[in-house]
Amino acid sequence: MVRISVLVCLVLLVTIGVMVSVSLADNNEEKSTDLKKFKGGVTDHSISKANDNDHDDDDHDQDDDNDGDHDDDDHDDDNDHDDDNNDHDDDDNNDDNNDGDDDHDDDNNDDGDDEKKTLRVHELKKGNLTVKFTNRGASIMSLLFPNINGKLEDIVLGYDSVNDHMIDTVFCGVTLARVASKKEKAAANDGKNTIHGGTKESSDVIWRVKKHKHNGKKPYIVFTYTTSPDGDQGKLEVTVTYKLVGENRLKMVMQAKAKEKTTPLNLVHRSYWNLGGHNNEDIFSEEIQILGSGYTHLDDNLTPTGKILAVKGTPFDFRQLRPIKDNINELKTGYGINYCLDGVANKMRKVVELVDNKSKIKMELSTDQSGLRLKTTKPKNGSVHKAYSGLCLESHAINYQYRSSQIIEPGETYKHTMLFKFSFVP
Repeated sequence: MVRISVLVCLVLLVTIGVMVSVSLADNNEEKSTDLKKFKGGVTDHSISKANDNDHDDDDHDQDDDNDGDHDDDDHDDDNDHDDDNNDHDDDDNNDDNNDGDDDHDDDNNDDGDDEKKTLRVHELKKGNLTVKFTNRGASIMSLLFPNINGKLEDIVLGYDSVNDHMIDTVFCGVTLARVASKKEKAAANDGKNTIHGGTKESSDVIWRVKKHKHNGKKPYIVFTYTTSPDGDQGKLEVTVTYKLVGENRLKMVMQAKAKEKTTPLNLVHRSYWNLGGHNNEDIFSEEIQILGSGYTHLDDNLTPTGKILAVKGTPFDFRQLRPIKDNINELKTGYGINYCLDGVANKMRKVVELVDNKSKIKMELSTDQSGLRLKTTKPKNGSVHKAYSGLCLESHAINYQYRSSQIIEPGETYKHTMLFKFSFVP
């Protein structure tokens, strides 16, 4: 009997132990499962939010691409820390829908405009600034700004008729692509060199107007052009956006994307300025400052050699504001020089100040490029513009073969920004 009782007790103890073990295992499994569900939930939630953010960013990027501009550009247009900081490009999307101004996408309205080669004139207006453009070369035709007495002055050289732009030989107000200035080893159209885009220059073609909003908080116009292959360089999609931002400022963004092959790029804008007015005889009442300590050396074909020379002690030294006419008699054909700009390339900074002592109009140029071309009009038989009637300020990349910043690969996007700020001096 005693043995039987002991056996029964042992059986009971074993049974209780098994039940306790099973219960503990169930609890542990339950806790482990809950932990996995919690981590999984966090991971899934994070991915979902990331995907949502990606979609939002895609939408913003799409808007930026269509606009030819980016949200952060206006924060660093120049370093004076004034109303640029309040000038957000994403306002355009809100303005387009809410301000009631004329805003249209000419993709749906051009009725085969490219095929008809129709010359058109477009206008942007805000505050004291009124700018007229033509779709031939995505060009500026006129820029009206009041002088110190309130009289409107047209301060860029141009033509009275848009048809006259078709016979223009000095590239007034145009966008030059694919490579402005001269380069070798491409389809030649200037002796042994290629100049201002090749055999089919962007200045000679009709660009398509993709978007246009002529007034409101931020008027803008977007021109697009797809180049034909230049030699072995492949096709190129070019977009130029002009926008009136802040107070009395014209912003220009040039962008290009290589479609097929690696290609050199150096897009520039060529307006000739006379702050005394379009009808002013010359620019000798103007003073200029150019923040560039060096300039590129040219060979006998006027092609950059790669050497950088100092401006100090030359007629090209405008590091301090001084009259443009100083030392001009030393130059038989006027100014035609490529400056190496001070400061950090690819960062917006002020590089030029131009002042007219008659009209009291001041223009400041900011850019993100490493070089600047100063060029004055030259006397030429049959030219409607006299010698020294205007000067050109082309920001660009320094153009010589040792420079890799001008080369883009297929799918990459090139960008060049200029900001013109207009005001008065006492």
